[in-house]
Amino acid sequence: MIMDELAIILQPAEQDLAEVDVTIREQLRSRIPAISELANYIIDSGGKRLRPTMVILAAKACGYTGGDHIKLAVIIEFVHTATLLHDDVVDESVRRRGKPTANTIWGNSLSVLVGDFLYSRAFELMVEVGHMRVMELLAIATNVISEGEVQQNLNRGNPDIPEAEYIEVITHKTARLFSAAAELGAVAAQLGDDQRKAISSYGLHLGIAYQLLDDLLDYRGEAVLIGKNIGDDLAEGQPTLPLIRSLETVGAKQRQQLRQAITEPGSVPLETVVKIIESGDAITYTARRAQEHADLAKLALTNFPETSAKTSMLKLADFAVSRAF
Repeated sequence: MIMDELAIILQPAEQDLAEVDVTIREQLRSRIPAISELANYIIDSGGKRLRPTMVILAAKACGYTGGDHIKLAVIIEFVHTATLLHDDVVDESVRRRGKPTANTIWGNSLSVLVGDFLYSRAFELMVEVGHMRVMELLAIATNVISEGEVQQNLNRGNPDIPEAEYIEVITHKTARLFSAAAELGAVAAQLGDDQRKAISSYGLHLGIAYQLLDDLLDYRGEAVLIGKNIGDDLAEGQPTLPLIRSLETVGAKQRQQLRQAITEPGSVPLETVVKIIESGDAITYTARRAQEHADLAKLALTNFPETSAKTSMLKLADFAVSRAF
């Protein structure tokens, strides 16, 4: 049902995404069979292709009529996939989107190296596009994402992370690539600074909203909706907004249980943590914060012409915050 709804929303990008998939297959070819095998495995693992779709829709919303948006979408997907490969190694994950992770099958070393291959292939494609602003934008984005990954890793097991720092982490780690994907569409169309900033803002706020709902679903959703196992964040000792909010609002005994769940992953049953979170306003608070960012995303598109691509982008912002309800 969720994927069917998303397919309807993203229909204006359907034909271009088919071309993106063909280009992905072409670019994953390597003289080393293991590289192609592992890369194809994770590319085929059931992701929603939201980030490359963002490039396609943004380009259309900006009036772009050329063909470079296909390569730009592939670049974004390769950068995203590389981060997933590296993430699973760092987090010692065993399943993603209901399937064994690449590092579980091929080992950590090969997963990291193929992630590096995808990064380098992405930068080869940037050179082919030959647009300095594209290279500058993606170089900055990949650097910021890496900083977000490091920051999140350092926060593991720390129950005293304030909400502002958590938002900063997800802005760097997740939303920055959404923002870059959207801005690439405006860069391809050679729009001015104001329009580039506006559509970049759309991507940034959409990415924050989407991540907030992912973190909410970790305590009330189904793994198929979010591409991970329920309770993964807790198992990794990651303090996300539902936990941060609960630590601020629940009683002393419950607060101590939550602190223990973060500092000693696995020591408190997931069911106990969920009950504590549901006893307060953490779920509705997280959903409200996500809605705020979805609204800001839609507001950023105010001055763009009314097109089917813009309509899809507006609907995508609504979809991002409706998945849990």
